[in-house]
Amino acid sequence: MYCNFFICFFEKDMNVPEILLHYVWQNKLFYVNNLTTIDGSNVEVINVGVPNTDAGPDFFNAKIIIDDTLWAGNVEIHSHASDWKKHNHSTDKAYDNVILHVVADADLEIFRTNGTKIPQMVLKFPDEILQNYTQLLSEKNIILCEKKIKQVPEIIINSWKTALLVERLQQKTTAIFDILFQNKNNWDDAFYAILARNFGFGTNSEPFELLAKSLPQNILAKHKNDIMQIEAMLFGQANLLPDKSAENYVIELKKEYKFLSQKYNLKPIDSSLWKLLRLRPDNFPHVRIAQFAALITQSSRLFSKIVEISDINILRKMFVCKPSKFWETHYRFENESPMKYKQLSRQSVDILLINTVVSMLFAYAQKRKNSKMEDVAISILEQLPPEKNAIVEHWRVLGIETANAADTQSLLQLRKHYCDKRKCLHCRIGHKIVAKYTL
Repeated sequence: MYCNFFICFFEKDMNVPEILLHYVWQNKLFYVNNLTTIDGSNVEVINVGVPNTDAGPDFFNAKIIIDDTLWAGNVEIHSHASDWKKHNHSTDKAYDNVILHVVADADLEIFRTNGTKIPQMVLKFPDEILQNYTQLLSEKNIILCEKKIKQVPEIIINSWKTALLVERLQQKTTAIFDILFQNKNNWDDAFYAILARNFGFGTNSEPFELLAKSLPQNILAKHKNDIMQIEAMLFGQANLLPDKSAENYVIELKKEYKFLSQKYNLKPIDSSLWKLLRLRPDNFPHVRIAQFAALITQSSRLFSKIVEISDINILRKMFVCKPSKFWETHYRFENESPMKYKQLSRQSVDILLINTVVSMLFAYAQKRKNSKMEDVAISILEQLPPEKNAIVEHWRVLGIETANAADTQSLLQLRKHYCDKRKCLHCRIGHKIVAKYTL
């Protein structure tokens, strides 16, 4: 017999979190022998089903035998049987095909909208699972498993890092596809938008993104042979040109911007968006914009060239750009500073390769279903040195070493999307700690 059904789980401790019950069911960590409904019917779980992340039953396409009858359908999980009524399932015809409901607390009989009773079952699993999970969540550290992570075999951590890297690249791909759509499926324009945002290096990513939106690449391309005009448009649109200045360079920029802004009907962004507080001078937005201008001048339609390159040294050279002479002695328009060349540092170039080039190549490969190009994108990460930041250093202190940028990207994904969100039950490391026994 085939129809929809729901399963809720019982356990001796009536305060078992529903998320833990999902975890136990999905990973089949419960005792599988001698399962019965609370009315005494025999139950055999053939297939726990597929997790549902949308509205509706928690698991689809499960297969369960009840008293020698095979049922195929859906599974629902609650901590208490009464949650069925609280969630209005008893009045929702979408749940009428339920055949089995199992909870942590059988505090109520449940019925379909036509009044027929739904059988219920107790899910029993080792007490250690709840104890391990409760202990893990009680930790005060940012990374909850800090005290136990060394117990996890290295092979599990390494395989998890590989999966996390692909997960991170796929998440970035989703965001890139949105930007690509906004740019009418023009990959060069999408690359320009993403590159501009990443030129903000976190602190000024938002204003850099708005700057790029306010100044389309096709306008810049018309003037790519004139660095003064490129700088004039970028600094003018950034709203960073000073009102008064005796510097010939600034006077010329303002003159050029006045003409070009009228020609292209350009409207500058809000200058208050730019942040300088606690930034090192090399990271001031003025310097970054000057570097961005130099990059545009030496290479327009950059992405069309990048897709043909896999050599890390060639890619790095493409991003080595020296701003105009004025910026050798300035960090802002005001106040002259000691002479210093302000081309992008090796570390800054590598960050742009990681966050822009690799992400775009992977997205481009996914769009074209080109697995070889996906491998090239990952290979670039493997050729780049590990990133240096507080998160990576924290993992290093815990004994998780990194050999390259592929490793650090995976650990950033782990921290942001699992540790910070306390999603230990979705993490392979957390899974090994919670379920560290053999049934």
